[in-house]
Amino acid sequence: MATTEKRLEILKTYKIYIGGQFPRTESGRYYVATNNKNEKLANVCLGSRKDFRDAVGAARNAFGGWSGRAAFNRGQILYRAAEMLEGRKAQFIDELMKQDATKLQAEKEVNLAIDRLIYYSGWCDKFQQLYSSVNPVASPHFNFSVPEPTGVVAAIAPQNDSLLGLVSLIAPIIAGGNTCIVLASNAKPLCAVTFAEVLNSSDLPGGVVNILTGKVAELAPYFADHMDVNATAYCEADAATQQMIKERSALNVKRIVLYDKVKWLADEAQSPYFIMDFQEIKTTWHPIENIGGAKAGY
Repeated sequence: MATTEKRLEILKTYKIYIGGQFPRTESGRYYVATNNKNEKLANVCLGSRKDFRDAVGAARNAFGGWSGRAAFNRGQILYRAAEMLEGRKAQFIDELMKQDATKLQAEKEVNLAIDRLIYYSGWCDKFQQLYSSVNPVASPHFNFSVPEPTGVVAAIAPQNDSLLGLVSLIAPIIAGGNTCIVLASNAKPLCAVTFAEVLNSSDLPGGVVNILTGKVAELAPYFADHMDVNATAYCEADAATQQMIKERSALNVKRIVLYDKVKWLADEAQSPYFIMDFQEIKTTWHPIENIGGAKAGY
């Protein structure tokens, strides 16, 4: 009687996400992601400096359109991403379990990621009201201070969080009108690329979010010293990398945000202050005129 041979498993290739497309890395390099049982999970692109430069170009091109959109529309798009993530819960739970989470942990993480997207979708058209002001001045002018997006943000996601840390990092950045390039977890990359598929089907314009996979040690210097990046975010406690980011970011006076103490599963990991981390305050003066057209005095 013939025996049935075990079928050779075909590992999925997880590609990077740049400008609304899913290219393979230009370097042709990849690595095999594994879990704690040393099981092979997928072929994952090993991103390069050229990939990062392409992603910065895509983010810069998308910035004008995204920052210029109505805040309410940005909220609709984030809410749509939550809807799409809800519809693919089973896939994300499966990927998290492959990456060593229990079923209970995986379900909790996916549910929190969905809720976090909804949370920031609601803040898109509200944080400006909370953080803007009309300032008293000793002249016949109105003086307004309002938050505006910083620009292109290069962010290195938490390395121990495959999904929730990534979502918690991306959502406030784009809620405030910025565009971003995010380096996903090297050890747990599966959900990051699948989340890119969610974003791609959520009406999000290409280039607003760009997701790379690869080594932090190799790519972090490029995240910090690229001259067309306006802010850098880093989520780990590695002191040497933090210092390197601070030094290289000084070349064009990038804003630096460190999230090494944030516990992403906690309620404190969501706040409108995370949106404000990537906002600049613009102050505008406007003369006060009376009905006859002359400037009013005091």
